[in-house]
Amino acid sequence: MNPQAPVYVRSEDDAWLTVVYYHFHAWSGRRPFWAGLFTLLGGFPIAYFPYADLRLGNVSLAMATTGGAGALIIGVLLITLGLALWFQQTIRVFAGVAAILLALVSLPVSNLGGFGAGFILSLLGGALALSWAPGQPADEEPAGQQPAAAAVDLGKAEAPAGIHGIPGPRETDTAHASETTAHADGGRNSAG
Repeated sequence: MNPQAPVYVRSEDDAWLTVVYYHFHAWSGRRPFWAGLFTLLGGFPIAYFPYADLRLGNVSLAMATTGGAGALIIGVLLITLGLALWFQQTIRVFAGVAAILLALVSLPVSNLGGFGAGFILSLLGGALALSWAPGQPADEEPAGQQPAAAAVDLGKAEAPAGIHGIPGPRETDTAHASETTAHADGGRNSAG
């Protein structure tokens, strides 16, 4: 989610397709949409290929394997994880790790992970789920942090003791408390 992105305000003369597009864009920007989509799409070839029939004239080619039930379970779990990423973004780390593990298990179980297509899509979806982090709007500040302007705008009386931006001792600290530590430099270690 891009916190600097402009916010869409609907006009009365907008087409319904424009409204649907912007609502979908807002919905997908608040969740790991692409991670869920790749994981969901990766589950289909893994579940489909062990049960597929290919007919060439009178000849029927069946891809049935002994791991057909395992492939179906892996495919259904990947599809479920993809949907869960869309609607429960708080489980993104669990879903990402599970999608990567299921993609790796699908290699020996279901025809090389759906002939590589399901394996690659599921692996990519799991990696995207692990790397996704919810965005914060630009006007909100993380809890417990001061605004950057207050950290830079210090008067001479409040000037930091060391590097600019690092505050000095607090007013509640007494002078003798920092002088009686193991290192007399306020508890800081020195190399010499």
